[in-house]
Amino acid sequence: MPPERRSRTKPGRRTGAKPDRKTRMKPERRAIVATGGPPRKSALSSQQKAPARPSAAAAAMAVAAAEEERLLRQRNRLTLEDDKPDAERCLEELVFGDVEDDEDALLRRLRGPPVQVHEDSGDSEVENEAKGDLPRKKPVWVDEEDEDEEMVDMVNNRFRKDMMKNASESKLSKDKLQKRLKEEFQHAMGGVPAWAENKKRKTSSDDESEDEDDLLQRTGNFISTSASLPRGILKMKNCQHANAERPTTAQITSVQFHPRAQVVMVAGLDNAISLFQVDGKTNPKIQSIYLEKFPIFKACFSANGEEVLATSTHSKVLYVYDMLAGKLIPVHQVRGLKEKIVRSFEVSPDGSFLLINGVAGYFHLLSMKTRELIGSMKINGRVAASTFSSDSKKIFASSGDGEVYVWDVNSRKCLNRFVDEGSLYGLSIATSRNGQYVASGSSCGVVNIYSQDSCLQETNPKPIKAIMNLVTGVSSMAFNPTTEILAIASEKMKEAVRLVHLPSCTVFSNFPVVKKNISHVHTLDFSPRSGYFALGNEKGKALMYRLHHYSDF
Repeated sequence: MPPERRSRTKPGRRTGAKPDRKTRMKPERRAIVATGGPPRKSALSSQQKAPARPSAAAAAMAVAAAEEERLLRQRNRLTLEDDKPDAERCLEELVFGDVEDDEDALLRRLRGPPVQVHEDSGDSEVENEAKGDLPRKKPVWVDEEDEDEEMVDMVNNRFRKDMMKNASESKLSKDKLQKRLKEEFQHAMGGVPAWAENKKRKTSSDDESEDEDDLLQRTGNFISTSASLPRGILKMKNCQHANAERPTTAQITSVQFHPRAQVVMVAGLDNAISLFQVDGKTNPKIQSIYLEKFPIFKACFSANGEEVLATSTHSKVLYVYDMLAGKLIPVHQVRGLKEKIVRSFEVSPDGSFLLINGVAGYFHLLSMKTRELIGSMKINGRVAASTFSSDSKKIFASSGDGEVYVWDVNSRKCLNRFVDEGSLYGLSIATSRNGQYVASGSSCGVVNIYSQDSCLQETNPKPIKAIMNLVTGVSSMAFNPTTEILAIASEKMKEAVRLVHLPSCTVFSNFPVVKKNISHVHTLDFSPRSGYFALGNEKGKALMYRLHHYSDF
C-alpha cells in the first residue's frame, strides 16, 4: 500500500490497508524543515475532511494515522516554541491556525498584558493596545524656522499701538501679544467672565451620563444671573463720551440705550437725534437725524427698538422715525387729544401703549400701533411724572400735590391713592423691572423707595427707605435691569447724582468718580444688561461709564 502524503512522517509508519480512491484523504501541506535545525511549524489545519462512506477498517486506520500525525506536530510545535519569541509565536498561531483551535486563547496571548490608559487620553482602545511600551522616537529633522519666535509689528497698526506700554515694545512676540490682548479684554470686562473660566473637563463617560440623568430629574431655572452686587464700592471706569464723534454745546435732554443692539441714542436742544455704536473707546457715530426748529424735549426708543419717538419743548407734533425704512413720520394731531403742547411721554414695556402727560391733571393713553387715543385719566393737581409697571398693566403717576396714584390700564380706573411720605411736590417716579420697587422723588431731594405690593394694597404705605443724599429736587430716576442699582439725579445742582445699592438702600461711596466733570444732569439710563451707565448734562456731553460687575452690554 503506498504511503499517505503526509508532512514528513516516518517511512515505517504506514496504514495497514490502502483506502479507496474516493475515500482517500486530501494531501496536507508539508512542514518546512530548516537546514541544521528543528523543523518549522506546519500550516496544517486541525480539521480533516471526513471520507465519504469509508469501510470500518479504513476509517479506523485513517483515525489512527491522523492522531499519530497530530501528536508529532504537537511535539514539533513545543520544540519550536521553546526557541521563538512570544510575539512571533503568537503571530504564527494567529495566521496559520492552531492545532487546539482555541482562538480566544490566541487573541489573549497576542494582546499581552493589559495597557493602562490615562484618564485624560483621547486615544481609542485599539490605539492604546498598539502603543504598548514602545519607546517614543525622536524626530529625524527639525526646522529651525519653526523654533524662531515670529515678531509682530505694534507701531504701524492703530489697534495694536494702543496696547503698547512703552517705546521699547515696537515689536512683540505672538505669545506676548496674546497675553496682552487677554489683559486688555479682562481689564475692559472687569475681570474674567464666567463663560471664559476653565472648567474641569470630565473624562469618564459614566460620570457624564450620571450628571445628565441628574439634570433631567431636576426642575428649576438654569439661566442664572451673576452674583449679587456688593454694597459700598461700585467698580467702574470712565469711558469715552457717547457723543464724542458729534460734539455739541447744547443741553442733552435724552440718553437711552437700544433695547436689543449695542447702540446708544443721544438727543438735545440742538434739534438732532444721534445714534452711536457702543464700544467704550471711540463710540463711532451711526446716524444723525436733524429736525428743523424742533428742540427736542424727550426722545425714546420703541419697545422693539425699531422706532424713535421725539417731542419738542414748544410743539404738539410727535415725530416717529422708522429706523428700518429710514422714514420720518410726523403725527400732527391725535383725534380727541386736546393738548396744545406734547412734551412728556412714556412707552409701555410691552410696546402696546403710549402715555402722554397733559395739563390740568390729565394724562392720555394712546395705541402705539395706530397712534389713536384709547382713553384719558385725571388726577388732582398737576401731573408731575408717570410710568408703567413692568407688566404694562398698571400706571403710577406722581402729582404736584405730593400724592401717588395707581391706575389700571385695561379698565382705566384708579386702584389706589396715597400720600408720598414727606413730599410736598412730586417730581419723578420709577418702577423696577422685577416688579418689586416703586421710587418716588420729591422737590426737597428725598427719594422714597416703596414695595410695589404695599402701593397696591395699603392706603398709607410706609417707604422701605428714604434716600436723603440730594438736597434739591429729584428730576431723574432709573432702576437698572437687574434691580440692584437705583440712579437718582437733580438738574438744579452740579454733580447732584447718586447710585443707590439695592436691597440695602445705601449709596455707593465712590460715585461720582471725578467731580467738576458731571455738572448738571438732565437724563440718565442703564444698558440692557447693566454693563454701561450713561448720563447727559447741560454742556452737551453724554458721559458714559463701564460697570465692571456686569460682564455683558
